[in-house]
Amino acid sequence: MTRMRWGLALVAAVALMAGCAPVAGAGSGSSPDPSATEGFGLVPDVEPASTDPDAPLVGFYGDSYTLGTGASAREKRWSTIVCQKRGWNEFNPSVNGLGFVNNRRDLDLPQLIIDQRPDIVIVTMGLNDNFSYARVPDRQIRDAIAGDLARLAATGARIVVVEPFWYTDRRPESVEVIIGWVHDEADAVGADWISGASRWLEGHPEWMASDGLHPNDAGYAQLATHMDAELTALGL
Repeated sequence: MTRMRWGLALVAAVALMAGCAPVAGAGSGSSPDPSATEGFGLVPDVEPASTDPDAPLVGFYGDSYTLGTGASAREKRWSTIVCQKRGWNEFNPSVNGLGFVNNRRDLDLPQLIIDQRPDIVIVTMGLNDNFSYARVPDRQIRDAIAGDLARLAATGARIVVVEPFWYTDRRPESVEVIIGWVHDEADAVGADWISGASRWLEGHPEWMASDGLHPNDAGYAQLATHMDAELTALGL
C-alpha cells in the first residue's frame, strides 16, 4: 500500500525550488550548460500523481532531464510515460540544474522523496555535476553521491540508479569520471544499476529541443523506451 502524505512543508519546499534561479557551473567549458535553463514552464511536482492508491509509488530524484524540461507537456516526459505504462504512482520533484553538488543551495530532494515513503526510487543525477567538476574537490562530489544514495537506501525502498545522462556527442573527461563515482556508490548501497544512459541521445540532434540542451518530445519518448526496457530487465 502506498502512502500519499504531503503537507504545507512540502508545498513550501517545492515552491522554493521552482523559484530558484539556477546557477551555471564552471566545469569543462566544452558545451552549453543545461543547468542554466529556466525551463519550459514545467515545475517540480508538489504531490504524487495517482493512478491507483494500491499501486507502487515511485520517487524520481533528478534534474531537468527528469523534470521534463524541453517537453511540450508533463505527460510527454520519460518518467510520466514509464509510470503511466506501468500503472505506477509518480512523485517527481526533480529540479532544473540540480546535481549532487551543483546548484544544491538549500534543496533537499532526497528528504522530499523519503517523506513520501516510496516503494521504488529512480535516481538520474550527475549530469550537472560536470559543470562543478573543475572547481569542486573530488571528495566533495563523491561524498555527496554517497550521502544521498545512503539516505535513500535506508528507507528500504528499491533503489535504481541510472548512469548520468549526457547531451552532446562531445564528452569531457569528467563525464566518465562522474559515471564511475555514481556506479561505485550505487554498488555500495546495493542499488540496481542501469548503464548506457549517457549515450541514449547520442548522434540524434533531431531528438533535442529548440534550446539545443534538452530532449524534445521525441527525445523523451526515446528515453522512455530505453528506460522501460532496462526496468523490465531488472524485473520491475
